[in-house]
Amino acid sequence: MKKVSFLIAVSITAICSCNRQPVTEKVDPSAHVTWSRNATIYEVNIRQYTPQGTFKAFEQELPRLQKMGVDILWLMPINPLGEKNRKGSLGSYYSVSDYLSVNPEYGTKQDFVDLVKKAHELSMKVIVDWVANHTSWDNDLITKHPEWYKKDSTGNIVPPVTDWSDVAALDYSQQDLREYMTDALLYWIREADIDGYRCDVAGMMPVSFWHEAIPKLKQYKPVFMLAEDASPKMHDTGYFDATYSWDLFHMMNQIAQKKKTADKIDSLFAAEKKNFPADSYRMLFTSNHDENSWNGTEYERLGAGARTFAVLTFTFPGIPLVYSGQESAMNKRLRFFDKDTISWGNYPLESFYTTLMQLKKKNDLIASGDSGGRFIKVGSSNDKSVYAFLRKKGIRQIFVILNFSDTDQTVVFKGSNFTGKYRELFTSQEKEFRAGDKVALSRWQYLVYENE
Repeated sequence: MKKVSFLIAVSITAICSCNRQPVTEKVDPSAHVTWSRNATIYEVNIRQYTPQGTFKAFEQELPRLQKMGVDILWLMPINPLGEKNRKGSLGSYYSVSDYLSVNPEYGTKQDFVDLVKKAHELSMKVIVDWVANHTSWDNDLITKHPEWYKKDSTGNIVPPVTDWSDVAALDYSQQDLREYMTDALLYWIREADIDGYRCDVAGMMPVSFWHEAIPKLKQYKPVFMLAEDASPKMHDTGYFDATYSWDLFHMMNQIAQKKKTADKIDSLFAAEKKNFPADSYRMLFTSNHDENSWNGTEYERLGAGARTFAVLTFTFPGIPLVYSGQESAMNKRLRFFDKDTISWGNYPLESFYTTLMQLKKKNDLIASGDSGGRFIKVGSSNDKSVYAFLRKKGIRQIFVILNFSDTDQTVVFKGSNFTGKYRELFTSQEKEFRAGDKVALSRWQYLVYENE
């Protein structure tokens, strides 16, 4: 089998353009790429983004996204999709039939290369959704290398989860599979000059695979790696830059639905600070492709507080994510297995998200990881409804005040570390805070103050 694996690796390498020369100096695989520190991630659903659902059609949107302040474009899987056991009319985005090709429904490989090049010209990075845990049932690997798949007691190949009947689980105890998949990951970095990957269900695979593969990717090019997982182990040994903050996501839903109070965020933050390495990025979001399709839009889950929680995701320690259509206040669940184009309208929240993205881009106080300002909770006379905090470096600070309730509040903030003169981000209004002052907040009001 070693000989077969070697031939696969040679085949992949032979069809790479290899325009980029690998990094020659030793690379620290746990180091973050500099451009990620002040970045906002924007998840792109190519199928649903435009009526055409193609790379070329989406490419026309790049100037708008660049103007908003998007830094990292996360493209949902670009590969061809399986037809055997397909769900719906178009199938799951995550049922890959060929790791080395693009979905013809989206266009050609050259169309994809051109899209990445155009994004780079506009100073945006591109990461690709990678489905390494399983393949479609008609992926050639299933006939060429059945030994690479998980099987039940009777020797039949199985799906990774019973409900995922359209995909077959890969077995990462097979070293040849590990080498193949690493080469396939390198292929798109070489061929299209992409800037990293979002790794689907990364925690369902052995961390040891990522420990082997990611350093090889980063040795070739400094890339950004996002794991669909919430475990500290992905940072400890997996060399991922970012993981999902599912706990904060679920807590936001619970606060909006009055199942928890805002002060519970403190214990969550304390636990994450204790359990995660100091410079870890936690991805913060109010929606993504899974949540939108299966559990509801942000308006179904967060109601009138959707924007207030979005402000939290941009100012709280972490790296923020915006999903396709959120800038249009999209309030529908996109069908997962069928064509269901986003209704863009007049982009009613484009200015809102632009303001937040530009703040993230320009103010190092909310940079991701250790580069950001120190997080300091500001207590109030009603911490169960109002959540306030500072991000601070030296004398510079941002003061964030969020009313996580559907009623007006009047509060007094405790202490004096928040005092001083500020300008509010969304209104440009100037305000001086003094110790003991009463502050009136309307329902779900959000305020972000930068000191002068």
